[in-house]
Amino acid sequence: MIKVGLTGGIGSGKSVVASLFGVLGIPVYIADTESKRLVNSSPLIRERLTALFGDGIYGDGRIDRRRLASLIFGDAALLKRVNTIIHPEVCAHFLAWAERQTSDICVIETAILFESGFDREVDVSVLVYAPLALRTERVLMREQGMTREEAAGRMRHQSSDEEKREMATYVLYNHDGEALIPQAERLIAALRLRESAGRS
Repeated sequence: MIKVGLTGGIGSGKSVVASLFGVLGIPVYIADTESKRLVNSSPLIRERLTALFGDGIYGDGRIDRRRLASLIFGDAALLKRVNTIIHPEVCAHFLAWAERQTSDICVIETAILFESGFDREVDVSVLVYAPLALRTERVLMREQGMTREEAAGRMRHQSSDEEKREMATYVLYNHDGEALIPQAERLIAALRLRESAGRS
């Protein structure tokens, strides 16, 4: 099995590619969704976040997301400590999930593939790339009521896709008339060829 790390900045189109993988029968692990679930369900994460922030960080059995966000906002060191609690658990959960899959390919979709270190756990990394200006326009169209400044703020919290383009095994371009779906289909074909060659 080939484990694929799929990433891209907000507005890049990585969710479109993840959906295409799913439509074609390739299992996709959505790291953001699973991390939100694990923050509430993992005893280890709960224990460590409670030790860091106190019992009040959980209420009615669930993380107080608003309080957590206010505590880590603008505090890079504290955010890093929270990430060192959550990311290893998400990574372990993904690897256990991957072991249960029967497909020749499985995918982890995450905006922070390289920042989290998840790229070290996959065989190939795929970046869905679009220029910052285009991504900003897409986000503003999608998120009703969001200002350009708010969109820029969200993007500043992610590493530059220009940097990620240098690190990725494959890059899918989602701009200037580049059709995303045919690129994704060619990528899947190439991965399957690679997987079958590895078995022969």
